[in-house]
Amino acid sequence: MEFKSPYIAFSAPSGAGKTTIVRILEKKYLQLVISISAATRPRRSNEIDGHDYYFMDINDFKKKIEDGSFLEYEEVHGQYYGTLIEKIEEFTALGKTVLFDIDVNGAQSVKKHYPQALLFFIKPPSKEELIRRLQLRKSETEDIIKKRLERLQYEYEQAENFDHIIINDNLEDTVKEIEKLILK
Repeated sequence: MEFKSPYIAFSAPSGAGKTTIVRILEKKYLQLVISISAATRPRRSNEIDGHDYYFMDINDFKKKIEDGSFLEYEEVHGQYYGTLIEKIEEFTALGKTVLFDIDVNGAQSVKKHYPQALLFFIKPPSKEELIRRLQLRKSETEDIIKKRLERLQYEYEQAENFDHIIINDNLEDTVKEIEKLILK
């Protein structure tokens, strides 16, 4: 299989199905690999360094910021997360196509660094459906859901900068639509 770009980024409001889509694509195509972020937050007991995240202390992370080692990074609640350029380059040197499961700002950084990148914004069919999906997860409090919804308008505004906006109403159909757009 050949892909239209070695860099394919997906952004979406939390609960729209982005991570599920990325995982389905990675399982289906051996050439695809999901970008792994660096993080300064403590590693959870079920997480593996180099598989879930590249865990590093805050001083090392800040040094890499100064060195320009990150494709993108941001601070979230006092912890830093970012995409290391060298890790992306290692994947593409092996002939892999890199999938980014990333927020809207990170996706714009991917496009800036790799102009040939394909950017997909995944939308839920409605705000009500998004709320329903978030509630079904049972992993987030009502306060967290409210915070996620506060960001919705901003994310939708940023979607206009993406190559493709896909409404994820039916997961199987959504994946098929994306496959048509990423395969040569």
